Amino acid sequence: MIDRKHIGYAPPATVWTLEKGRIAFFAKVIGLTDPIHTDEAAAKAAGYRGVVAPPTFIFGAESDAGVSMKMIQDFGIDLGKVLHGEQRFEFHAPACAGDTLRIETRVTDIYEKKGGLLEFVVREAKVTNQLGEHVADMRGVIVVRHG
Repeated sequence: MIDRKHIGYAPPATVWTLEKGRIAFFAKVIGLTDPIHTDEAAAKAAGYRGVVAPPTFIFGAESDAGVSMKMIQDFGIDLGKVLHGEQRFEFHAPACAGDTLRIETRVTDIYEKKGGLLEFVVREAKVTNQLGEHVADMRGVIVVRHG
């Protein structure tokens, strides 16, 4: 069982600079055709600072930084029993190529269902950019299967 003492766990903030090529590749992979995601001139003509990151692109920041894996290890969770249960985003400002994002994550809840056969770890993160703008809020839930 995951110790409830981990509610409130907050790893060091992740700082992540958005790269134009990586944004364009992600947009292509998920099938976005709007040129604001791949062409800097089109993005600037539309009023953005640079190529615009697709909405779910910022989810990769914590993975790149190893935040999720460290949390799983720190909590003593068997990675083979982990499922991705939920991901939610609330956007407040665009994230653009060249932006440096700061992602502050905190575990807000740990609970169980089915008599302890399933445990849920809820993480919430606030994302801001180098201008101090609130870019997004993210909420993710991992499920740990027991038995």
